[in-house]
Amino acid sequence: MSDDDNLPISARAAKLLFADLKNAPALVLAVSGGPDSVALMWLAARWQRSLAHGPRLVAVTVDHGLRPEAAREAREVKRLATALALTHRTMRWTGPKPKTGLPAAAREARYRLLARAARAAGASHVLTAHTRDDQAETLLMRLLRGSGIAGLSAMGRVTERDGIILARPLLDVPKSRLVATLKRAKISFADDPTNRDTTFTRPRLRALLPQLAAEGGDARGLARLAARLARANAAVEVLTDGAERFLKLRDRGVAPHDPAAQSFEASAFAALPEEVRLRLLLRAINALGHEGPAELGKVETLMAALDQSIAGAAHARANGRPLLKQTLAGALISLAWGRIHIVPAPARRPKNASTGGS
Repeated sequence: MSDDDNLPISARAAKLLFADLKNAPALVLAVSGGPDSVALMWLAARWQRSLAHGPRLVAVTVDHGLRPEAAREAREVKRLATALALTHRTMRWTGPKPKTGLPAAAREARYRLLARAARAAGASHVLTAHTRDDQAETLLMRLLRGSGIAGLSAMGRVTERDGIILARPLLDVPKSRLVATLKRAKISFADDPTNRDTTFTRPRLRALLPQLAAEGGDARGLARLAARLARANAAVEVLTDGAERFLKLRDRGVAPHDPAAQSFEASAFAALPEEVRLRLLLRAINALGHEGPAELGKVETLMAALDQSIAGAAHARANGRPLLKQTLAGALISLAWGRIHIVPAPARRPKNASTGGS
């Protein structure tokens, strides 16, 4: 860790963090009460005051109803927001909670509620306080899950979700700088014990980071790797866009356009780079399937079967039948007469549906 990683963030540096957002009509700040999000709120409020006509800021706290301390922490956030002349709103995740996959379900609920708050406030963006440390942890989690290049790109600085833009202005900032900033400003923050609960994957990986740092794999290096993979991913996406146009041009006058289906010339598809072919399949299956998104590993298995069928097609006699026919993520993929076809799969019959008369 460099000495700079422990320095408070200056007013000038804060202006650079939020510079791209100055023309937004309103911004929702996701503030849980922990050091990262409290620092986000404090820095954003200071930046807003420096502008002649800055965006309206609305701090939103999501109470997941999982800890009794959460309601008190939300009140503390409201107190600080009021002191900073910001509007504050608490959103609550109500209803039954899942017994498994709780972190993922809580995260989905959080973003859904934040998007709802943004629409109600007329905000174009939701700002979250993800830091460089979070980026490093996300990269490790996805690496262990076997993610592809897109997944290993980790979190983007700007993404879209539920019609709202998610911005992460602190993504290049180490958590230590945010803590130092709050200490200098004499601002308190909450300590969420679930961040250390090794029942969950992220805290377990967080506990490993000091050991990785000792071997040269610190958060700075891991975040740099994620940025490089994001750069590579963007390049492959451009290649995939070009391949999609290429296949459509080859089909001009051959295959009529059908918005409810996609079709590729099998030989032209097979000549493309493997990663590009994989992404073309993913795009088509996710666009036409009704059980997505498709799992990367299953699409890889499908593509291997397609490659084998295409390679043997010249020597096979299909007798009018598809050489391959498979469903995946609610899409039906088939290979027949030299073409790959992808259409929505027929809806599955309910397991308890009646199969006979009375």
